[in-house]
Amino acid sequence: MAQEGCDWANLDAIWISHFHLDHCGGLAPFLFGTKYAPTTQSRTKPMRIYGPPGLRALIAAFDSAYDYGLLEQPFPTEVIEIEPGKQFGLFERVTAKTFSTPHTDESCAIRITDASGSLAFSADTGYSTNLGVFARDVDVLLIECSFVADKPVTIHLNLGDIAQIARFAKPKKIILTHLYPEWDDQIAPEEIGGIETVLAFDGMKLKIGQDS
Repeated sequence: MAQEGCDWANLDAIWISHFHLDHCGGLAPFLFGTKYAPTTQSRTKPMRIYGPPGLRALIAAFDSAYDYGLLEQPFPTEVIEIEPGKQFGLFERVTAKTFSTPHTDESCAIRITDASGSLAFSADTGYSTNLGVFARDVDVLLIECSFVADKPVTIHLNLGDIAQIARFAKPKKIILTHLYPEWDDQIAPEEIGGIETVLAFDGMKLKIGQDS
């Protein structure tokens, strides 16, 4: 975040979709950094960490490695565990809702909406028609696409799965992420089902909502 020029020291909220290391492993070093960084010592506004049930236990497990006290921050820090299917207020005038995905017991997609637009993030998931329904009419569908065609597991997606989900979701734009190495030599589809489609890349910045 610092490398990309993001205001990481004033991050308002964090979403943890599930407890696989590539989706939560950055949380502990981030909190270790905010605890001691000079730029966060004068911060007063709270930060909220959202995720599925078990999130508090995960942070406690990180803490237990060396008594880090990761939640003992210079500013108020709150851990909020969200049950699948629950709608909640993320910020003032910004709402979010979760959807249990077929990946791990705790994994959840999230849909975030405000007056200007909406985004759905699949996190890791296998195929689910209901995921498409959950994401219907969003401005941006940020969705995992681990494999191009053949997939050795059912708990991830390929392009064929994306096409089926897009039939139900009908988003304005699709962004494919969680790309496995087999994508390295592939040409990205310009659209799926008539919907503009792009591959995510490190440092990508998005404008979501009007004129996105």
